Amino acid sequence: MRLRDSMAVRIHPTADVSPEASVGDGTIVWHWVQIRERASVGRDCKLGKDVYVDAEVKVGDSCKIQNEATLYRGVTLGNRVFVGPHACFTNDLYPRAVIPDWEVISTTVDDGASIGANATILCGITIGRNAMVAAGAVVTKDVPPHALVAGVPAKRIGWVCECGRPLDARMRCAHDGRTYPDLKPKRKARSRRRK
Repeated sequence: MRLRDSMAVRIHPTADVSPEASVGDGTIVWHWVQIRERASVGRDCKLGKDVYVDAEVKVGDSCKIQNEATLYRGVTLGNRVFVGPHACFTNDLYPRAVIPDWEVISTTVDDGASIGANATILCGITIGRNAMVAAGAVVTKDVPPHALVAGVPAKRIGWVCECGRPLDARMRCAHDGRTYPDLKPKRKARSRRRK
């Protein structure tokens, strides 16, 4: 295995990186990756084999994008985002082969979020800070910060800590002891009306 080394950026010789793209210091781009024109990949990222980063996609710092993930135009990843293998981001709500008035529909993944293997992210949504999308999920609407979503379509099944582990009913992480009281659902006031 030979890598080109340029200002601490390592790009495998089989990768296709547009001269119009920017790749930050410390980033590693592996076999057969394609990074299109005007795409921006931050510092200290790792892009696995066969990753596709479409034109104008923005990837923050310290992201890890696993093998064969596809990020289409309109996607913006924050910092420290994990994208699992074969995850797919879409950018068209009404896909057809030929659409004369086609417009990109943007998708945002906030800092620290994780997208599981084989997840599909429909366009036009936001995945909140430190949220976690389970493997195989199909995400069709916004995901709140720290939410754990799973299924088809994805639904919230719990909450996760910044470290990624589940929170208990008191919104506490057994692993590191952090608590998230703002995530605790508010109880509805009971009606005092007589029946």
